[in-house]
Amino acid sequence: MHSHDVSSPSPATGGAPHQATTTERGAFALARCPCGWSGPARRSRERARADAAAHMNMTEQAHPVPG
Repeated sequence: MHSHDVSSPSPATGGAPHQATTTERGAFALARCPCGWSGPARRSRERARADAAAHMNMTEQAHPVPG
């Protein structure tokens, strides 16, 4: 089983970082995040990485980092 980092963690509600990764299960790849989110199983690793990136972008927009 292989894991691939998608992006660096970003602050979320309560300070818990979101760090979505992809994992492989047989012929399928899926994206998961420590926050409990998981994407659908995909045959395309690239689509699973895109799901993870979309989750990361969505959480950054919902919980922007003060700057």
